[in-house]
Amino acid sequence: MQQATRGFRVWAGLALLWNLLGCAAFISDLRLTAADIAALPAAQQALYAARPAWAVAATATAVFGGAAGCVGLLLARRWAVPLLALSLLGIVAQDIGLFVLAGGAAVAAPAVWALQGLVLLVGIALLVLARRAAARGVLR
Repeated sequence: MQQATRGFRVWAGLALLWNLLGCAAFISDLRLTAADIAALPAAQQALYAARPAWAVAATATAVFGGAAGCVGLLLARRWAVPLLALSLLGIVAQDIGLFVLAGGAAVAAPAVWALQGLVLLVGIALLVLARRAAARGVLR
């Protein structure tokens, strides 16, 4: 088995922090009260009400699967690969639910598109990193 490089561990640690921020954002979203939602602009209120429950579950899968997968990377475990793949599937499902089915594409600001694009790119990059590490024998 090959030893994980310092750079690999640094990237895995940064990715874990990224996913923990996603977990915190998801939990904050779940804790919004009716008054919090009423304070949003009308378009965002409609979007919040229109998102399917499975898209919310996909978001949970994305952030918690990503965090667990990053823990797996830090521990150099092969189970990081399927968790990061599941996280990426959660990201894609969340985006379909938000932008396609709930109509978010019409009301999303450019910053939302940029952030979700970054989330998707990070998800892809983490899966590629994990698969390459597994192929090189870094993950056991």
